[in-house]
Amino acid sequence: MASIKLAGTVNDSIVDGEGYRFTIFTQGCPHNCIGCHNPQTHDFNGGYLADTDELLNEILKNTLLEGVTFSGGEPFCQPKPLTDLAKKLHQNNLTVWCYTGYTMEQLLKGTAEQVELLRELDVLVDGPYEEWKRDISLNFRGSSNQRIIDVQKSLRNDKITLYAL
Repeated sequence: MASIKLAGTVNDSIVDGEGYRFTIFTQGCPHNCIGCHNPQTHDFNGGYLADTDELLNEILKNTLLEGVTFSGGEPFCQPKPLTDLAKKLHQNNLTVWCYTGYTMEQLLKGTAEQVELLRELDVLVDGPYEEWKRDISLNFRGSSNQRIIDVQKSLRNDKITLYAL
């Protein structure tokens, strides 16, 4: 059991990654991107506490899910509970996507807990939202600077490998 600060969840998303997904919106974000889609998630004092085991039970009730997406807020501000949850999701054959305002290069130089969370992800959508690079034709991202990264291939190859949609 671990506690996590959330802004909310969505049980049946088709816009937060490939397939039918459960999306977890973490509370708290240091980036404050201009034009952010979820500005209500920025305040670290907002949101509510949730238990990751209860979240897992809620997720597993939906047998149609292909995976879970960590969004925000900034998920890498709460890496420990998300790492524990990601491990349990993988044990249940669910994929894990994560949106972050950090780049993968920054995360690889981050805290040990951030690196551990990164290593548990299947796909990372990285980089801050840049309003002047907004492009609604892009799949699963808001601005053209953001990348959709195959995390496991990138770690194996020791170079950023984009996810093939």
